[in-house]
Amino acid sequence: MVLSKNSIVVFDLDDTLYKEIDFLKSAFNEISIHLSSKIKIESVLILDAMMNYYNNGLNVFDEVIKTFNIDTVSIDQLLTIYRNHKPVIELCKSTKKALWSIKKRAYRVGIITDGRSIQQRNKISALQLTDYFDDIIISEEFGSEKPHINNFGFFINKYGTNYEYVYIGDNTAKDFIGPNALGWTSICLLDDGRNIHKQFFNSDKITKPLYLINDLNEIKNILQKT
Repeated sequence: MVLSKNSIVVFDLDDTLYKEIDFLKSAFNEISIHLSSKIKIESVLILDAMMNYYNNGLNVFDEVIKTFNIDTVSIDQLLTIYRNHKPVIELCKSTKKALWSIKKRAYRVGIITDGRSIQQRNKISALQLTDYFDDIIISEEFGSEKPHINNFGFFINKYGTNYEYVYIGDNTAKDFIGPNALGWTSICLLDDGRNIHKQFFNSDKITKPLYLINDLNEIKNILQKT
């Protein structure tokens, strides 16, 4: 296929359009500032401790409460800050370039993402993604999560079967099952070492993407060859 006005291109969000670790760091920073106001310890020290717990695979919120002997804040309160804070995240220049290029060529561009409505909407707002995308499907709002075929079927139901559909994601456990079942072109953005969920590839055609890329700007080259 050729990327054209006959194409509908749909993206995953986390670790595809931006790095989810950046959201985590933003949330941890917000939490450290909140805790600093409670226990009068510099927020940077709390943040460093939280990142250390995370990097060592520990329960971050449990550890920070125990380490700093905090009895005025609960784990549930920290989770609420994590999920609902306004993140300080942004698209990298390469991603912006790719999105503008695809938006100019494709008929429609969309997002399918799993997660809570407030959390994902805050990410979308911070990244200014409504400048690029026509349709945004969030699992909590839609009522089902990937790999449920209905999340992908939304686009076919809305636009019909006369278009070529493409899905770009990163999670090899669930991102490509739906689009593969529907005959879409599935493309995986390879982990650069910073992904939250590590990638595992096998020979199972149900979960395996058709193409692998290292940069979103490779999408148009892939599509021109198919």
